[in-house]
Amino acid sequence: MAFVNSIGRWLKSHFVVIAGLFTLGYLLLPNVVVTVFSFNKPKGRFNYAWQQFSTDAWRDPCGVADLCGSLSLSLRIAFWATIGATVLGTMIAFALVRYRFRARGAVNSLIFLPMAMPEVVMAASLLTLFLNLGAQLGFWTILIAHVMFCLSFVVVAVKARVMSMDPRLEEAARDLYAGPVQTFVRVTLPIVAPGIAAGALLAFALSFDDFIITNFTAGSTVTFPMFVWGSAQRGTPVQINVIGTAMFLIAVLFVLTGMVIGNRRNRQKSA
Repeated sequence: MAFVNSIGRWLKSHFVVIAGLFTLGYLLLPNVVVTVFSFNKPKGRFNYAWQQFSTDAWRDPCGVADLCGSLSLSLRIAFWATIGATVLGTMIAFALVRYRFRARGAVNSLIFLPMAMPEVVMAASLLTLFLNLGAQLGFWTILIAHVMFCLSFVVVAVKARVMSMDPRLEEAARDLYAGPVQTFVRVTLPIVAPGIAAGALLAFALSFDDFIITNFTAGSTVTFPMFVWGSAQRGTPVQINVIGTAMFLIAVLFVLTGMVIGNRRNRQKSA
């Protein structure tokens, strides 16, 4: 009886940790499946049942026609969309927090519309806009659409960081005869940098992963998500799982690197 009571007390005191670990395992389960099946050697077209361990796909990730081409296109679109959305989103965030102007409340509300609106509605609206303008669907229409889609997420991330910033730090820099540019570069930007980085990473992930908006605005251009969707109709090649696993490992590496750098800075500050 005492043993059961001790187990009950232990479970009660560690309930949050256990629930968090189960949730994390549930979220990572698809990634584990993708990683496992990246080492599969399927029989036939479909890679949905385990057959035999093989590293052939890892040795030749571009063995499927047009796979690496679509991957390169998605990476280029995601890179430029991240640059555009981050620059515009950062400026909008500073304007909304630091300045008072007419319709500021309306602009604040409109910023959340792309996040609240179903993607298919935004995709159809963008397609209608491009067709009315006579634009040729392709790389540039996808890029413009992705910048517009990712902009709101960057604004929200940067805006939260700017709002939490202590304005007395900038006042102290000006009291020490720092000019506006010097104050921004040496004081404001380093403090806001984590929010900008978070918004940029979020924009890159959203752009690279997007299918619905891309499908409406791509024309005959094929990005990596569209290639995966098209391949699923004929049979999913193992190389798709290889690319997915590699992207997941790179993302984990970025997160771990950020954690290490953050912990090192905290130790330096405390010392």
